[in-house]
Amino acid sequence: MLLNTLCRDGLYDSIKMVYDCMKLDGHLPDSWLLGSLVSSYALADRFNVSKELLDDFKSSKFEISAVVYNDLFNVLVKQKKVDDAIALFREHMGSHFRPETCTFNILMQGLCRAGETDEAIKLLNDMSSCGCSPDIVTFNTLIHGFCRINEVNRAKNLLEQVYSKGQFAPDVVTYTTLISGYCKLTKMEEAANLYDEMIRCGVKPNQITFNALIDGFGKAGDMTSALAMHEKMLFHGCVPDVVTYTSLIDGYCRIGQVNHGLNLWHEMNAKNITPNLYTFSVLINALSKSNRLQEAREFLRLLKLRDIVPKPFMYNPVIDGYCKSGNVDEANVIVAEMEQKRCKPDKVTFTILIIGHCMKGRMREAIDIFHKMLAVGCAPDDITVNSLRSCLLKAGMPGEAAHIKQALVEKQTPKSLKMSYHPVTNTDMPIEIVVLKANIKCWVSFLPSEEKERVG
Repeated sequence: MLLNTLCRDGLYDSIKMVYDCMKLDGHLPDSWLLGSLVSSYALADRFNVSKELLDDFKSSKFEISAVVYNDLFNVLVKQKKVDDAIALFREHMGSHFRPETCTFNILMQGLCRAGETDEAIKLLNDMSSCGCSPDIVTFNTLIHGFCRINEVNRAKNLLEQVYSKGQFAPDVVTYTTLISGYCKLTKMEEAANLYDEMIRCGVKPNQITFNALIDGFGKAGDMTSALAMHEKMLFHGCVPDVVTYTSLIDGYCRIGQVNHGLNLWHEMNAKNITPNLYTFSVLINALSKSNRLQEAREFLRLLKLRDIVPKPFMYNPVIDGYCKSGNVDEANVIVAEMEQKRCKPDKVTFTILIIGHCMKGRMREAIDIFHKMLAVGCAPDDITVNSLRSCLLKAGMPGEAAHIKQALVEKQTPKSLKMSYHPVTNTDMPIEIVVLKANIKCWVSFLPSEEKERVG
């Protein structure tokens, strides 16, 4: 009771003291208490203490329950410390710890999330030597891992292994994961074939399955198939949600049928389906590209009334549209509004504004925006810098163009590095590098001729 209270209150130094007293009195914790202590220390980012507790318990004659390790591995995987989990697994396996299929599944999930699918396959091969057999969760985890890194064909091979073993049948998660993987790569023929296969096998698709297919067909510009899949979705009793409508709206906007997208917007609102960040973004982007800036502007105003935290990519298309039409004043107003919504301009926002002001000949404002960009820690790319300098030179402002270059150099160079002229490269560079070059040149001069040639 005392240890549980201390764990709950996060008094980790006291926990260790009480635990040591408990051992001195000849009381060893059971698996449940040991698991609670081990997981608590791991959650507090004190994995070293968790490991000490397990190592200490190993010296006893009791076997540690796999549940203790499973809970610890779950914590480590969530903390993205899968390497620590694997190392502990390898070290303790076979001594006082017998892993279960669930243990392997947890570790495989961590490896797949980290993109280490080959290591996850090695664990799959190790299962039989530990007396464990993979289950459908094992294969679903690996299939999802391969789809995450776009190796869908390897994921499909795993599905065929599931068939060949015959111990269990692929479920809706198996098929949906693979279908989503193919849709992500817009390989819609393969995705559609898998859908047909799952229907033949008697596996009922769910809302996620249909959303993946509708989104995939929409991104491929095949709205006929997307709408057909929407009809099948209704036939199977799956209710369309905000993801469904957003995918359909996006599909119409991609093929230039923005009005159809707007009709779906009104339909989803009539059904009390609340649009999300991406629903707004899709329509704002499409309307801006169609030069329907007033309508896009209305969506931004509507966004202000919603409980949605906006992102810069939602505002940038409208700002870009107004800048290209020469209305930089309205673009400035939109930037002020986005900042009021606590949405900070990003690199794209600043670049659009700088180029827009340059095109209108408002060079002083463009320079001010550039310096603001540097001040907030947003590093400009070559397009931004070269565009601004080119416009300044054309406007007969070579001094300002030079200042822009110098300001960028000062921002990118650590304060500890003082600049010095280097005669060979005909450029300014940090004095430490000038000295280093001179030292290397001096060192090479003392080498034998064959060594000089070898080191270049």
